[in-house]
Amino acid sequence: MARSTGLAGPARATADTTRAGAATPDGGPVAEVVRRVRDTLEQVFAAVAETGAETSALLADVSGAGRAPVAADLAPLRPGLRARLGTLPLVSGVGFVAAPGLLDDVPGCLEWWQRGPGGTVRPLLLDLDPERSAYSDYTHWDWYALPRETGRRAVAGPYVDYLCSDEYGLTLSAPVAHAGRFVGVAAADVYLRHFEAAVLPVLQRLPVPARLVNARGRVAASTDPAHLAGSLTRGPDFAAVLAGPPAAHHADGLRLLPCGGVPLVLVTAAP
Repeated sequence: MARSTGLAGPARATADTTRAGAATPDGGPVAEVVRRVRDTLEQVFAAVAETGAETSALLADVSGAGRAPVAADLAPLRPGLRARLGTLPLVSGVGFVAAPGLLDDVPGCLEWWQRGPGGTVRPLLLDLDPERSAYSDYTHWDWYALPRETGRRAVAGPYVDYLCSDEYGLTLSAPVAHAGRFVGVAAADVYLRHFEAAVLPVLQRLPVPARLVNARGRVAASTDPAHLAGSLTRGPDFAAVLAGPPAAHHADGLRLLPCGGVPLVLVTAAP
């Protein structure tokens, strides 16, 4: 799970009147990029959604019993988390991150499982004591803050994931709600090398340099030597592009195209 920094600049993007599907003809290289990114990430977001649904159901059961949840109540998530790691090679870690104050016995909690050396599946064991741990406050990291602030799923990174794996990766996350309030995020980690292996071949077919950018302006994959993976793209408001209709936008001489409903934007020079 990766730590996040940096914000995109405030410049506004203007949308085309055509929708994304009309702006990218079926079979064209741009449409193929959008499809590949969407198909690659949707399978990970499906695992995130399953984790979120199971968490909401557990919390509902605890609430129905008339008591506050504790960390041990999250243990029934473990079989599903292990199964997702076993069936989705793209996912390196998956779990639920509780909002501070949700659990009655601990200030914070990650019910998180990850793939270790040799493919073994194991829990992530963290000391979240605020007096001893640098990781006790995870609420400012993009993989947590973006779903909390927007109510939508997010892609954070890439960053070196010091929390879980020391690998360069992405974290895909989505808000989890119970009784109408935010209670944390469900999330999954993807090694950047695996994501790049899936999407760079189609990015390289485009006739111009291109990059995939998240809501904060962080570059997730790129064929543009001026904007390497992990760098920050300043200027357009990528969060507004992702929050708006699925249409091509233009800003600062760039063409910005949301990637089929997943929270990444394809950025190229404007035609």
